[in-house]
Amino acid sequence: MKKFLALVFTLALMVGMLAACGPKDSSSGSASDGGKKAEDTKKPEKLLVWEDKKRGVALEPAIKSFEEKYGIKVEYKELGMADEMQKQLPLDGQAGTGPDVLTLPHDQLGALATQGLLAPIKVDQSVLDLYTESSIQAETYNGKLYGLPKATETPVFIYNKKYMKKAPETFDELYTFAKDFTKGGKYGFLALWDNFYFANAIMAGNGGYVFKNNGGTLDAKDIGLNNDGALTGAEYIGKWYKEGLFPKGIVGKSGGSAKDGLMNDGKVASEMDGPWAFQGLQNAKIDFGVAPLPKLPNGEYPKTFVGVKGWQVSAFSKNKEWATKLVEWLANPENAKIRYEKTGEIPPVKSLMEDSIIKDNEGANAVAVQSERGVPMPNIPEMGQVWEPMATSLQLIATNKQDAKKSLDDAVKTINEKIASTK
Repeated sequence: MKKFLALVFTLALMVGMLAACGPKDSSSGSASDGGKKAEDTKKPEKLLVWEDKKRGVALEPAIKSFEEKYGIKVEYKELGMADEMQKQLPLDGQAGTGPDVLTLPHDQLGALATQGLLAPIKVDQSVLDLYTESSIQAETYNGKLYGLPKATETPVFIYNKKYMKKAPETFDELYTFAKDFTKGGKYGFLALWDNFYFANAIMAGNGGYVFKNNGGTLDAKDIGLNNDGALTGAEYIGKWYKEGLFPKGIVGKSGGSAKDGLMNDGKVASEMDGPWAFQGLQNAKIDFGVAPLPKLPNGEYPKTFVGVKGWQVSAFSKNKEWATKLVEWLANPENAKIRYEKTGEIPPVKSLMEDSIIKDNEGANAVAVQSERGVPMPNIPEMGQVWEPMATSLQLIATNKQDAKKSLDDAVKTINEKIASTK
């Protein structure tokens, strides 16, 4: 999560530079454009997968069973999913040494698809029905499916059991608790709401949106970050800062480390953070609980940004039909369960969310439930123009230097100008 802002900006710049790198006709006659299916084509001798670093152990069982069933050798190579893959794909692809299948965070799909580096895929509806709706949306760009999901993550509610016996049902309850608890250097609840990645949950839960979703296609010309719902959410965010419920030190670039320090030192009763925070709390020997986020004052749940890691097919692959078959195999419920057991990555597979392996794990279950309530982080290149103006806006609100309406209006104006300048 901590790297994704820089990556979005980098990818947005790369669109113009690398657009010519993709194949001229990357999906002709393949299953990806409604053509032949894998079984109708000649089997390749080998397929290559690019897997994330230190994740190969979860891939090996799926490769073994695929090889046994289809008689196709599968090799894999570990590369940094968030950085190395998007840099190496156009280079290795052109050289003929690239992967058939690779794994990417979904917010990179728009830029890479625009560059012609990824092949859209087609799978049966029965396959799509295996996964949560939000995870399939995340793997869809401009109405085309570009992969199948393998893991999901999103912010949740984390609480110190020393101070809270159970998670509150509503933010109204949490606010009342925080008003009473916050004193003497201790805080009832903390969140990085000057960071749009986290703040969007409150704004979207009140009716705001980044880009309008028109049947699976995001409209960058319709921005809802200063509509009535977004304004209500931003004003609610400002309330926590104005009333001194959040310390001044958690605003800005150092806010995350300051919040983590307070939480790990046992000075915070609860926080909004993601599954990446669990290990630090365990190391600090904090007895913590995890739950989905409580309901907002309007009775709706916060709509957190959902990040989805998926399996994609390279546009350079000469075996797209079999690469698609491999994607289906790697992402199926059986192999998704094995991956969770070996890596802790939570699969957005409907049946597994009801499986005791996730249902009985408090942290995993909270992430799974909250992921269903959230919205996929926009995967179109224009999202790269949103982060900085919204961070500025939210920091002005948090420090009480500007009212929410003017701040959001200015941010949306800047976003529209930045998007227009890239056309």
